[in-house]
Amino acid sequence: MSVLVINLYFPGGFWDFTSDLTYKDTAYTSEALDPHTDNTYFSDPARLQLFHLLSHTDGDGGETLLVDGFYAAFRMLQENPRNVQALTDFPQPWHSSGNEDVSIQPYRHFPVLERDPKSSRLRRVRWNNYDRAAKVDWEYNMATAWYKAARHWNALLKRQDQMQKWLQLEPGTALIFDNWRMLHGRSAFTGKRRMCGGYINNDDFVSRYRLLINGREKTLNELGTPASRLSI
Repeated sequence: MSVLVINLYFPGGFWDFTSDLTYKDTAYTSEALDPHTDNTYFSDPARLQLFHLLSHTDGDGGETLLVDGFYAAFRMLQENPRNVQALTDFPQPWHSSGNEDVSIQPYRHFPVLERDPKSSRLRRVRWNNYDRAAKVDWEYNMATAWYKAARHWNALLKRQDQMQKWLQLEPGTALIFDNWRMLHGRSAFTGKRRMCGGYINNDDFVSRYRLLINGREKTLNELGTPASRLSI
């Protein structure tokens, strides 16, 4: 039974990669990756992300890192509310321009912490240091506040005991997580490591979720209900 269809996000469909720099992207290396979300350069980043380790031979390392971005935002709010405000109020330019035939930017700038316009609840985290573009039109005070908040945020994500969950993926076990909430990374590795995965967009995910949980009749009766009032 097919539950959801893999979407054709860049680099396209169900991807399979090793550390060969096929794409000019840090994922295609053997280096350690700090906590980040994927697709920051898209107007609508993928909601669900899938990882599956196919094989890892002649080496070790490559543990997967997960960080709950919503919990990180909560901790930052406790420690310095102004920094949360800066990451919410100041939209950031994002891009992907590693390959010569690629230059992707969202249709507008988006903040690191996106709130629902109706409920003001945190809706999505968007963070990847490698995807940030230059802030060409920012005033000095705005840039100063943003970078102060970004340093705090980055340090929060690296608190190993409080924020980070490490696990070693194994062939035969897939990991699926919410890319709008969970940041992921990895430790450096040696040897030949082959991964595959894919993305599911938010609309497909929510549609399938509501049909499976509520059934078709209740789902149709709720048509027109604002998304902020639904359970997901």
